[in-house]
Amino acid sequence: MAGGPVRRIERDTMGELEVPNGAYYGASTMRAVKNFPESGLKPPRRFVRALGMVKLAAARVNADLGLLDKKLADAIVEAAEEIVEGKRDDQLVVDVLFQTGSGTSTNMNANEVIANRAIELLGGQIGSRKPVHPNDHVNICQSSNDVIPSANQLAALIAIEEDLIPALQRFQAALEKKSEELMPVIKTGRTHLQDATPVRLGQEFLGYAGQAERAIRRLKHAQEELGELPLGGTAVGTGINAHPEFAARACKILTEMSGVKVWETTNHFQAQNTLDAVLETSGVLRTIAISTIKIANDLRWMASGPRAGFQEIDLPALQPGSSIMPGKVNPVIAEAVCQVVGQVIGNDQSVATAALQGSNFELNVMMPVAAYNLLQSIELLAHAFDNFTTNCIEGLTATANGPDMVERGLMTTTALAPEIGYDAAAAIAKEAFASGRTIREVAREKTSLSEAELTKLLDPTGMTEPGLTGAPGGG
Repeated sequence: MAGGPVRRIERDTMGELEVPNGAYYGASTMRAVKNFPESGLKPPRRFVRALGMVKLAAARVNADLGLLDKKLADAIVEAAEEIVEGKRDDQLVVDVLFQTGSGTSTNMNANEVIANRAIELLGGQIGSRKPVHPNDHVNICQSSNDVIPSANQLAALIAIEEDLIPALQRFQAALEKKSEELMPVIKTGRTHLQDATPVRLGQEFLGYAGQAERAIRRLKHAQEELGELPLGGTAVGTGINAHPEFAARACKILTEMSGVKVWETTNHFQAQNTLDAVLETSGVLRTIAISTIKIANDLRWMASGPRAGFQEIDLPALQPGSSIMPGKVNPVIAEAVCQVVGQVIGNDQSVATAALQGSNFELNVMMPVAAYNLLQSIELLAHAFDNFTTNCIEGLTATANGPDMVERGLMTTTALAPEIGYDAAAAIAKEAFASGRTIREVAREKTSLSEAELTKLLDPTGMTEPGLTGAPGGG
């Protein structure tokens, strides 16, 4: 094409439009580029991959159903495979966030790229719409209204399966290993940020591992919701212009291609006039994020200091913490996790707004912004968990500060309450605090308990193992 025209003329139902020569997209895409210049954000790779899969599966099914000539179908399949493999990402040029709310512009962008590439493979002229037409051939049995939400749900399913769940599994395993390592370390527990009864550092990490385990369980449920695709509902859920077997057959191919299970919804009307599955998944991601910030903040507190804080653990020192204070080291990985959490919460609010404001009658018209934010949250969390695991959890160690403070802890008096009563135990705690002495020292004076009895009752090991101390009391 060297020395040729810079632009070519393409046509759609609204007339002629100049398109850059060499581009695989056409007039419909070019109109969208002109109409929606707001963010400059392009579709995420995961979404483009899923969209390519949908187009590929559609071409194969349409050929099998006799709706598409096999020669054309083969060319469309090859062109769609290039979309799946990422070879045409530079041709998906429509702004992903701010466009028509159904994602029609992105769907047509893919249709035109696939059609023009198929034309090229068949020896035709790009832009001619012959012998492959973006609507009449690439888009058979489809509408943007069912393709875009299906691609979004498929992309989220794959991202959760391939990235987020494995990252969480590694995170859980690291926490469980650290729990075993730290189980001998007994420290003062804290409730309300005040001293509480002793707890094992390993038990705290066992709790963190339990959070990760339940995060995975919640994601598995979200996957069940995402797997029910609206594909086959076409314009308004009635399936107009779609073969009755199209969606089920396409979903079978998509399952084989993607490694995640998808199926045709049993109710097309709800599937594309709401974002319920996406909204639930986003809510799960928000839950996981908020759960994780608790872990990050606990580690920041426990590592605080090194002299004016708790300094019960040492976190890996990764970089200087200050441009002015020499020798300062900050908990940067935990801080990064907290910022990811903030972004995920914001993304969830965007998804909630899309679900709240975008659904009217037969279609939600805020699908692109929901898709973008959902996929970004999955990606951010997957990277955050991997980084948290590798650069923080695996390398942290316990210090002697936690165990050293146990004897001076005031809430060990809780173990005395079953023997001397709540009020007497509370008086001992107040006296110990006021005098700067330990519970043991004050109890020697204020009770008739023998030294052996005090040693047994105030043994911190027993306080961390249910059933070894007195009757349970309130918290």
